[in-house]
Parts: sequence; structure tokens; C-alpha cells
Amino acid sequence: MWSIVTPMAWVRDGHCLYLGPPPRGDFHSTATAQLVVGVDAPVVLQADGLPDIAVGSAVIPARTTHRVHALGDCVLLCYFDPAGNRSARDFASLRDMHGPMGIGHPREELLVDAVSRRAVDVDALLGLASLPDGRPIDARIPLVAGLIRADPALAHRAAAHAADLGLSTSHFLRLFGEQTSTSYRRYIQWARIVHAASAVSRGCDFSRAASDSGFSSPSHFSDVFRAVFGVTLSSLVAAGLQFG
Repeated sequence: MWSIVTPMAWVRDGHCLYLGPPPRGDFHSTATAQLVVGVDAPVVLQADGLPDIAVGSAVIPARTTHRVHALGDCVLLCYFDPAGNRSARDFASLRDMHGPMGIGHPREELLVDAVSRRAVDVDALLGLASLPDGRPIDARIPLVAGLIRADPALAHRAAAHAADLGLSTSHFLRLFGEQTSTSYRRYIQWARIVHAASAVSRGCDFSRAASDSGFSSPSHFSDVFRAVFGVTLSSLVAAGLQFG
């Protein structure tokens, strides 16, 4: 399969996808929900306080400390913008639960088939991967999220956004968490990571990408990226990562 020897990443509207050899990462806690699919073999999920479990696919909620060990040569990792119109929040549609993690994506076979083709349709893949729960979204939250994504380097004080919406800061933060399943602070962190990764994908150097995205230094960006993904972006690029 072409993707085994060519690790690929795509950044689309706040969503990030990776297809290729399994990154050998540390335990980490994502800022957003993550879908993992073992393309050619199961993956083993490791999480604090839970026994290891081998699965074909799983959805891991935001802020869940975990690590994925792949038994095969190729994995699909999808990270969903929690304020976007595609998400992975309908855990009732998954086959089983393992602690906070959902096991068995209902379209697992279709996802494997979709990434087994040479030309991956990223939009179609995101459509297959997402599991929205059907709840109506308060339009105020995507509005604020869009402002954050447009320029994540800004301070984006919660109190200022709350005042603009006519809400108290505590109400705004609670509403943001309820609507996105992540915290306001972690969403800003996510927006900055996506912005920087997108810049790198366009050929921007790491220093400029980090600065323009609101990180104090390239090392700060590297540390945050590793905390969220378990590996650094520079190590992925050094391993031959290509962007689509």
C-alpha cells in the first residue's frame, strides 16, 4: 500500500488527518476528539487505569491521556475541530466502550477501503469518519471559534468574548465546554497548533509558523505539539511526512 511508505497529513478547516506508519509517541492528551483506525492490523489502546485493549478502531475523547500502539504498518488518525460541523461525539453509535473511549467505528470497513486507494478524497474521508450527535449547536460558539481560528496569535480573552455575547465569563466558559467537549483554553491551543501545522505544510519554516500562530518560540510549539500528539512535528517531517 502506497501510504505505508509515504506518511501523509492533511489540514482542513481545523481538522487534521494522518495516514501512514504509526508514530511511536508518548502518552498524550489531545485537545479534541481523535479517531484511530488500524488500516492493516488492529491497534492497542493504552490509558491510565485501564487494561490494554486491541481494537480495529476507536474514538478517544478530548483530554483523555492515552497512547496508541499499532500492530500493523499503517494507521489512520483523524482529529476533529470541536467547533466544526464535523465531529466525533456520537458515542452511542460505537460498538462498545472502554472507559471513556468508544470502540468500533460503525464505518470502520468503509474507512479502511477509502484510505486503501491511491488518491484519498479527504472531504469524503472526513464525512465517513465524523460522528456528530445531532444536537443543535449554539451559533455563538462557532462564531467565537471562527474568530480564534482566523487569528490564533491574538490573546482571545474569554471575558472579552463573553462580554461581546452579553454573557458572564463563567457562563460563556461553561457553554463553550458543553458545546465543544473541550475547554476554551484547549481550543485556543488547538487552533494555534492547526495554524502552525498548516503554515508548515505550505513551506513556512518552523520559527515563523510558531510565531505567527501565537507560540513564544519554536521549542514552545514543539512542546505543545508533543503534549497533544505524543510526537513532535519536526520528527514527523524528518521521517518523510508529506502534506496533501
